[in-house]
Amino acid sequence: MSDDVGTLLARRFNVGEPVTVTVERIAEFCKSVGENNPLFLDPVAAAAGPYGGIVAPPAYAESFRRTAPYNEEGTWFPRGGLMAGIDIEFLQPIRPGDTISTTIEVKETYEKTGRTGTMLFTIIRSTLMNQKNEAVAHIDRRMMNRKR
Repeated sequence: MSDDVGTLLARRFNVGEPVTVTVERIAEFCKSVGENNPLFLDPVAAAAGPYGGIVAPPAYAESFRRTAPYNEEGTWFPRGGLMAGIDIEFLQPIRPGDTISTTIEVKETYEKTGRTGTMLFTIIRSTLMNQKNEAVAHIDRRMMNRKR
């Protein structure tokens, strides 16, 4: 991690074009992860469910990460880094027809000293917004790197 990552605190970066969610994309995601809950796949069952229609499974929120370019973020961790944890806060269901925009920001940085030396931690927050400008999820990723 770059020693000046603290200068990026609270700066927000857009990470690509908005992505439109479709029933087909939700179904592809479910198939890829082995999800078979009818609330995510069956329009009849989903209509009778708590959301009144098909919604994406919670893990689908993490799939928007793959649309983010790594150019800017890559400079924060020039030697790589270790994923040290992830927290996801779900605020609203993601539905077919939603257009999801993603921004990232450096939420926090801190150091910890362990038996092998000092480690630098950076929490990078992704915020997913729908077409109504409503936040649907916050995803906080903790990245760790050894301090030189």
